Amino acid sequence: MTREEKSWILYDVANSAFILTISTAIMPIFFKNVAARGVENAVSTANWGMANAFASLLVALLAPLLGTLADYQGWKKRFFLGFLFLGVIFTLLLTLPGEGDQVLCLLLYVTAYIGFAGANIFYDAFLVDVTPDSKMDWISSNGFAWGYLGSTVPFVLAMILIQKPSLAGLDSPLQATRISFVLTALWWLIFSLPMIRNVHQHHFIPPSAQPLRGSFRRLMATFQEIRQYRLAFLFLLAYFFYIDGVDTIIRMATAYGVDIGMTTSQLLTLILVIQILAFPFALLYGKLAVLLGTKPMLYVGLGVYLIIVLIAFYLPELPTASKKIFFYWMLAVLIASSQGGLQALSRSYFGRLIPKEKSAEFFGFYNIFGKFAAILGPLLMALASRMTGQSRYGILSLAVLFVLGGLILLKIPMSAAASEE
Repeated sequence: MTREEKSWILYDVANSAFILTISTAIMPIFFKNVAARGVENAVSTANWGMANAFASLLVALLAPLLGTLADYQGWKKRFFLGFLFLGVIFTLLLTLPGEGDQVLCLLLYVTAYIGFAGANIFYDAFLVDVTPDSKMDWISSNGFAWGYLGSTVPFVLAMILIQKPSLAGLDSPLQATRISFVLTALWWLIFSLPMIRNVHQHHFIPPSAQPLRGSFRRLMATFQEIRQYRLAFLFLLAYFFYIDGVDTIIRMATAYGVDIGMTTSQLLTLILVIQILAFPFALLYGKLAVLLGTKPMLYVGLGVYLIIVLIAFYLPELPTASKKIFFYWMLAVLIASSQGGLQALSRSYFGRLIPKEKSAEFFGFYNIFGKFAAILGPLLMALASRMTGQSRYGILSLAVLFVLGGLILLKIPMSAAASEE
């Protein structure tokens, strides 16, 4: 690998700590138990959900315009740095809220999340700058793989501190929780330094005297010339359906574990196992994509998720708790086997379908389709559950999303984004 490729991969190690420690594991507990103390559980949960939805929606709506602006020579790095530092600074500021500071906590978290998600748009768009088409699958897969593995380091350190604060001379788990926010921010910043130093924009649009007006015009032109980019938008439609299924399964996994009687410590162990197992499997997907082609491996991932849906459908009907836990672990292993690989190859496949000089603009669209995909899966589950009176049929309905995504992928010629190009 080149220095640019390694530096780009290391940024996934950097930012994955935020999504695991802040968005998924520790921050939601801190918000519920400290910042929203005294607030009814249903209300605080709703507020947390609304904050996440608002942050995602804002980034998704702004992504194409920001991306179009960033495609000007020298701008992609500036936008990346702006959102990166916004995220790191506000992650550090998450140490400020105390008991009852619900509004302050949500404002700081939303701003930090916007920094994280905004920087990711430009990080993804830099893929076309750091590596040629022939290596995109391998480099993208390495990003996800090392991101999964690297994010476990600050998370495990944070969990040790929270459970044994005296090891670091701290007085309480609350102090340790705040230290974990600092640890995450520093991890994010330190592993971003190679990206900041070594990754540069090689594909760009020439500078404009009126960049904002020019960006709006180019954005409108892209919509008007959508036929010219038919394959890219066709892929985005397929991605919209199947990534919705992936996200819905990830979101329901923890609740499923609680329902079958798994303890909090068992679930935290499971999260770590998934993160660690996802590392070799993401690399395996990258290697096999080079040997067999990207599109066949996307279908392998979709096939695995169909199996996941079927196991989840039968899981509630199993006769004993031990069998349910066994098959739940099987679900976790299957998710770990394909989650990173499917996402990594989707990113690299799309990267080969788009015009390189418009990569930030097109990855802005990629971000929109990924964010809005979070709507259809839960809605489909709710409708199927209501119509049948059984929640497991809601789970089974997710198979529709993977089948639709696969059928749309068939319309893209095998040669359109061949990894051998």
